Amino acid sequence: MSIHYGKNGDIKEISSPLDVERIRQDFPILSRTVHPGKPLVYLDNAATSQKPQIVIDKLSAYYRHSNANVHRGIHVLSEEATDAYEGARRKIQQYIHAESEQQVIFTKGATESVNLVANAWGRKFLEPGDEILVSYMEHHSNIVPWHLIARDTGVTIRGIEITDSGHLDLEQFRSVLSEKTKLVAVTQMSNVLGTLNPIQEISMLAHQAGAKVLVDGAQGAAHMPSDVQKMDCDFYV
Repeated sequence: MSIHYGKNGDIKEISSPLDVERIRQDFPILSRTVHPGKPLVYLDNAATSQKPQIVIDKLSAYYRHSNANVHRGIHVLSEEATDAYEGARRKIQQYIHAESEQQVIFTKGATESVNLVANAWGRKFLEPGDEILVSYMEHHSNIVPWHLIARDTGVTIRGIEITDSGHLDLEQFRSVLSEKTKLVAVTQMSNVLGTLNPIQEISMLAHQAGAKVLVDGAQGAAHMPSDVQKMDCDFYV
């Protein structure tokens, strides 16, 4: 979207490269009317996104023509399903600019991904006296797993505070970061505030202290280019 201002500073024109009506046509559910006669307007994508027709068609085509276990057979359907499965992994690797497609692990969603890191990496490497830094703008899915791990392992959870302007307090972050810090868990983009966090700087500071970095990219991956190598994070969910 671009905004054009007049000489007196007033907004003269707002133009957008997006054809909103054409985009609406991609989503069958948006053809519904609600509250008799009113077109459906859906703004709850941060919770659950609607599926465009091309995704619905692809799922239907898979179940109609290629449904089989991946990596578990040498028959035609299994080979087709495996090729599609690994093809998706390669596309995701390119989309987030991961170093290797072998770094891409499929889960049902970001919540399960955080729990996977917490229970696989966390239970193996965290010990009593260690600390995890979690920002105060995190989704519960990036808070609760760490508190459960803290309960079971004896690690301490410390918070990264937010300024009055809705940004992470980096000075306070530097002050609580120490050799005890083993993990920094932070969102790329806040699902409540819309704040974009300086992940590259956070990763640099955390790594200097010897800590790992987990980034919640549930909002960021959908709204902006997300280069995990530039971010230099250890886990991107």
